[in-house]
Amino acid sequence: MPRPAIAFVASSAEFAQRALAELSNKYDTVPPEEADVIVALGGDGFMLETLHRFIGLGIPIFGMHRGTVGFLMNAFEPDGLLDRIANATSVDLTPLRMRVETMEGRLLEAVAINEVSLLRETRQTAHICVKIDGIVRIDELMADGVLVATPAGSTAYNLSARGPVVPLSSQVLCLTPISAFRPRRWRGALLPRNALVRFEVLDPAKRPVLAVADFTEVRDVRWVEVQEDTEVSFTLLFDPEHDLEERVLKEQFVS
Repeated sequence: MPRPAIAFVASSAEFAQRALAELSNKYDTVPPEEADVIVALGGDGFMLETLHRFIGLGIPIFGMHRGTVGFLMNAFEPDGLLDRIANATSVDLTPLRMRVETMEGRLLEAVAINEVSLLRETRQTAHICVKIDGIVRIDELMADGVLVATPAGSTAYNLSARGPVVPLSSQVLCLTPISAFRPRRWRGALLPRNALVRFEVLDPAKRPVLAVADFTEVRDVRWVEVQEDTEVSFTLLFDPEHDLEERVLKEQFVS
């Protein structure tokens, strides 16, 4: 069986750069565009950056933890990398597509692997109308914000906002308020993965709202639509003992 062509990429952190130098001396490397596998060295933030950077290549990515948070990463071990890649399990992730219109009338799009979030820009609470598949579900959500998360992203900002952790195979999206004031008892919802979520900002001039899709931030939005983008997918590779599905499942039982 031929050895896979490997490309190494690393964050700017000192740990990651030292790991990059060590692995580059130990293994033959190629540019990412010519690779069969990309090995990403860093934390979860760098993994998301790497996925976005190589979004069009369709090359699987094997992460090794050399950063702060490593939920999406495997353990760092320089030896036996080729065998680990050969025996790795794969997880395919489908992102969200965010479409927005700004107060100036600009139409913009961005992709989110974890979540799309709306956040108030000023001290005043955001007022947002929430529609699902064209039906108004909340006339006026008064909150610091609201987000839509993928199953993979349910363990990130969504979890911090007290949203549910859902298995990767659940075929649902998490709709979670951020510090909601009204409706006071609303804790969010689970939606079918193909749902079209539309947020309409009420009184955007007085109560401005920004939208964030992973790393893409758009200020002063008038409305935001979020839906799964089935034409885009990412493949992550994991050691069998660090399977992402199992990690997400375990998160539901962490006290």
